[in-house]
Amino acid sequence: MAWRETRDPYRILVSEIMLQQTRVETVGPYYERFLSKFPDVRTLARSRPDDVLKAWEGLGYYSRARNLHRAAGIIVDRHGARVPCTVEALEALPGVGRSTAGAIAAIAFGADAPILDANARRVVARLFAIEGDPRSAATEKILWERSARLVRKGKGRDTALAVMDLGAVVCLPKAPRCKECPLRFRCSSCRRGLQDSIPPKRAGKTVPHHDIVAAVFRRSDGALFLMRRPSDGLLGGLWAFPSGKRAPGESLEDGLRRFLREKLHVRAVIQRKVGIVRHAYSHYRITLHGFLCGTARGALPSGEGTGWLPGRGEGTFALPRADRKLVELIHREAGI
Repeated sequence: MAWRETRDPYRILVSEIMLQQTRVETVGPYYERFLSKFPDVRTLARSRPDDVLKAWEGLGYYSRARNLHRAAGIIVDRHGARVPCTVEALEALPGVGRSTAGAIAAIAFGADAPILDANARRVVARLFAIEGDPRSAATEKILWERSARLVRKGKGRDTALAVMDLGAVVCLPKAPRCKECPLRFRCSSCRRGLQDSIPPKRAGKTVPHHDIVAAVFRRSDGALFLMRRPSDGLLGGLWAFPSGKRAPGESLEDGLRRFLREKLHVRAVIQRKVGIVRHAYSHYRITLHGFLCGTARGALPSGEGTGWLPGRGEGTFALPRADRKLVELIHREAGI
């Protein structure tokens, strides 16, 4: 893990933001590419949001990229382009919560700050046999107190790295490798045989599914029409095909015609389906149905918030993964 071999606070900030809700093996190549494009906080701060989102494309949870970009601007403007060293100042940055702030302070600056990311939460809960729901306010307070007790004076960096790595390699969510754990004789859960029930499993939820219909407008040169999504919310600021959710009881084609009529004020001629993409987000799943379309009445919007992806897909447009897969299907069909 390249971010474990550095003391550069900026690089550690980038890595900790990327590691929020994302596995280590996924982050690795994105981390390297991102830093090759934005090697320091000043470069990131003065970059265009589109360039930042493009570098983040495929990593998901894009609010992290937007927050990191905003945080870089604040660091330059208010902290002289130096990442702040205290938990309080770090936690004031966009997208930096208490645990991320503690991790940056500990790893970059050696602060004796506790952490409580997903791995640390599990390690601390098992080590002290804390059986309550780790997401409840009462249990979380106890976990923070116990996490702080693990930090020996002057050992904040060592503690943070040890707890993170123990959770990633040994104290796994399923089938923890207790026989290999250096803390097995001190672990209350291991001694009492509770390691498989702590933390308690959350009740499974039904994951909703939505059919999304997308209009593919293609120019004679092969360029594809895109629109920028609103800056707030899921996938904010990314570029995507004009698309909407099919209503219950509606055919895919009728749903697409309705969407284009209501949102783009265009009456479309639907020519044929060009691709189907299935994708899962954190709380729901979608099936994206792409239809090649022409306009029978009205013109496509133009100006800010609209653009044309070149025929071979070059350019700086950052697309959601599902839309990027649809582009690949369209190019494959066209032999590009």
